[in-house]
Amino acid sequence: MLEFINQELESLKKSGLYRPLKTIEKIDGSKIYIDGKELICFCSNDYLGLSNHPKVKKMAIETIKEFGVGAGASRLISGNTIIHEELEKKIAKFKKRESAIVFSTGYMANIGAITALTDEKDTIIIDRLNHASIIDACKLSKARLQVYSHKDMIALEKILAKSDKYKKRLIVTDSIFSMDGDIAPLPQIAKLAKKYNAITMIDCAHATGVLGENGRGAEEHFGIEGQIDIVMGTLSKAVGSLGGFIAGSFELIDFLRNKARSFIYTTSLPPSICAASIAALEIIENEPQLRKRLWDNIGFFNRRRAAINRDPTTETPIIPIIIGNEEKTMGISRKLFEDGLFVSGIRFPTVAKGEARLRITITANHSKKELEMLSNLLALI
Repeated sequence: MLEFINQELESLKKSGLYRPLKTIEKIDGSKIYIDGKELICFCSNDYLGLSNHPKVKKMAIETIKEFGVGAGASRLISGNTIIHEELEKKIAKFKKRESAIVFSTGYMANIGAITALTDEKDTIIIDRLNHASIIDACKLSKARLQVYSHKDMIALEKILAKSDKYKKRLIVTDSIFSMDGDIAPLPQIAKLAKKYNAITMIDCAHATGVLGENGRGAEEHFGIEGQIDIVMGTLSKAVGSLGGFIAGSFELIDFLRNKARSFIYTTSLPPSICAASIAALEIIENEPQLRKRLWDNIGFFNRRRAAINRDPTTETPIIPIIIGNEEKTMGISRKLFEDGLFVSGIRFPTVAKGEARLRITITANHSKKELEMLSNLLALI
């Protein structure tokens, strides 16, 4: 009965697409340890290093002592604590929205919101390079899925102009694209949505805590706060914790609380994780030097790369080095590992065939010496 599984696994191995797990034994700032080997990690989304911040860890530990480890039930049964509600109020205030709702993961936030809001009478219009969670949500929703070329506003308008037969038109885009590191043209999207009476939703997973003067994300970055209808984000990247959220109007959040299946039918986040997220958001608000250090590191790396006439500068902490060939990409990743750098090779189906790449992420934890080492080794590729 399981023969097809063994055949598929063998096929993945022969094609170079098999994905083994690497086991991290210890984390110390920008350094990790695998099989006893010390490595500088350049593939974490913990952009501000908050997962190991003393204030964040202290808050989590204190909350475990009071509430225990697990929540014990879904939010609508007995898994809703004062800590969950404090976190949602904190997110709403941080994102300048009326209300917010927390999901157990960012994937579940996208699945829950998009499937609750749309059905077969509607159309969802997305960027070609949107995250897999958005694509999966669109498929589950039964709405008509329409895709425009990456950041192509002419293509988006053409789709909108021909979509007036649908009851609702929902435009969904990443704000920072997770594999390419570029930023969506949100002002143009918001303008087109208004023109064609469409609903807008952004996935601010990689932008929250990173973009904007106060780290509030892509809306703040562009100076258009409040112009996007639905803001999704995660607590597992720059916030350094776990979970996803949707921020928006009171009515939207009340609707999702009653209709989003990935919220209703799952055990809620542990209170300690929610408390850790509250502490991390407070640090983002009150300690801008962490974000400044991140952007100083990004600028330093850009200058180093420009000095050796290599890849163009990056807009964000995500730096894709396109190699193309899957086998070559993984070979380079292994060589960097041998040299003491943990850099992930990204292959199909995460990216299109022929677009395999090294996906590098810079964090506030990295030292200038570590960034120099990275740029010097990349120059040898």
